Amino acid sequence: MKILLIRHGPTPGNLARRYIGSTDEPLAPGVLPGFSAPAAERVYVSPLLRCRQTAALLYPASVPITAPGLRECDFGAFENKSYEQLKNDPAYRAWMDDRTGTLAPPGGEDAAAFRRRCCRAFSEIMEGCLADGVSSAAFVVHGGTIMAVMERFAETDSPHGFYDWQPENFGGWTARTTPELWRARRALTDVRKLGEGPADV
Repeated sequence: MKILLIRHGPTPGNLARRYIGSTDEPLAPGVLPGFSAPAAERVYVSPLLRCRQTAALLYPASVPITAPGLRECDFGAFENKSYEQLKNDPAYRAWMDDRTGTLAPPGGEDAAAFRRRCCRAFSEIMEGCLADGVSSAAFVVHGGTIMAVMERFAETDSPHGFYDWQPENFGGWTARTTPELWRARRALTDVRKLGEGPADV
């Protein structure tokens, strides 16, 4: 089974380098992907508008399946603000310094809970796809979602951490698995950047 993990296109907040998690922004005006998306038998999307709009651009003939568990992290009080706006906020500094992933932004979601949520939702979708004999699935989601999934499931020659998997807007990763491999190790293999190599074929 082929898996495509594609980050949504840029939003105004992305371009301004603001924290855009649960904020339901549309894509920035006039953005286009600049490539043809690899074919996918099923398309899954985060419920947030920027992902639904991106899926419509990349897979206009598909009816995407909404997956609420794949939405981006909720940054709470830090939503729609930039580093420059937040850098002197003690709560923000404490959150940035936290290495456990268990400190949430005020009113938001902690990193550990976010990653568990994304991986649980992805795993459930994969189980369903493999049970149904689906040959390819595209996930049009968020950068953080992709990073969480790849950190947990990608099997590569060298270790990769969460931030090693950060994609650009309209970027992402391709991978493959089989029912046997997924049952045995929950592993994604043949990992490549989107647009590079035969995994896109």
